Amino acid sequence: MPAMLADYPQTSPLTIELRPLLHPLFRQLREGISEFTFANLYLFRATHRYSVTALADGTIALLGRDGARAFFMLPFALPEAGLLNTLFHDHGMLKCASAAQARILAQQGYRIEEDRNNFDYLYRRQDLALLGGRNYHKKRNLIKAFTRSHAFSAKPLRTELREDALRVLEDWRRGAEEGGDYEAAREAVVLMDPLQLCGGIYYVESQPVAFVLGEELAGGASYAIHFEKAVPGYKGLYQFINQSFAAVLPEEYATINREQDLGDQGLRQAKMSYLPAGFVEKFKIYPEDSPSF
Repeated sequence: MPAMLADYPQTSPLTIELRPLLHPLFRQLREGISEFTFANLYLFRATHRYSVTALADGTIALLGRDGARAFFMLPFALPEAGLLNTLFHDHGMLKCASAAQARILAQQGYRIEEDRNNFDYLYRRQDLALLGGRNYHKKRNLIKAFTRSHAFSAKPLRTELREDALRVLEDWRRGAEEGGDYEAAREAVVLMDPLQLCGGIYYVESQPVAFVLGEELAGGASYAIHFEKAVPGYKGLYQFINQSFAAVLPEEYATINREQDLGDQGLRQAKMSYLPAGFVEKFKIYPEDSPSF
């Protein structure tokens, strides 16, 4: 039997026991916001101090904090007006609001701010799989440089290869300037079966060098890449795994969601270089007279 949620203002921690309750609800969402999967929220529960609660009208709300800044999220529905006002009073800002929610709340007098740093990048799966045309010329050259220089292989990332993926992650961590999402990525590999994450792992000369891990979004129309890690020192490796994984994804995934750039200009340039077909827009919403975060 699924775990029950605490009634607001009480909250429940975002534990794995809540997955049977929340995962089916997330699967019904069509907007394709990358944060709104059970796995993504669970893996970043410590980073954003997530908790979950049930409002008096039955609406489920997620609460969190980024540093000292409180926020709430409403992935499934907007509550009735009085409850929404209470959430704004208690938590200040609605985060990860969809475009549809932003339109509704703008009409009700709330202040809407575009959250460009958290827009998800959407690519046509076929574009990333084929990399055709002049605009992808440099990426094709990098992939050729990798494939000509190394004896490589690729396998589905399954439980029996978990230790190989963890080796990749440790090597990636030693080469990274900051820890980044290491803890979340490690837990994703360890819990990929209960969280139903799928991906691929890549080898050079039988040594694991990269892995990809993600899940479907938007009712099965899109595939989100939550984690893509590679060991340093292989020119063209990231371009190769990007193209290779897109090529083996089933055709029913029309798009690939490669998540946000978080305002990092280098990451933004890299994501734009793959020519996104569009974005999953997200918004921050405040009461009209409140300050921005």
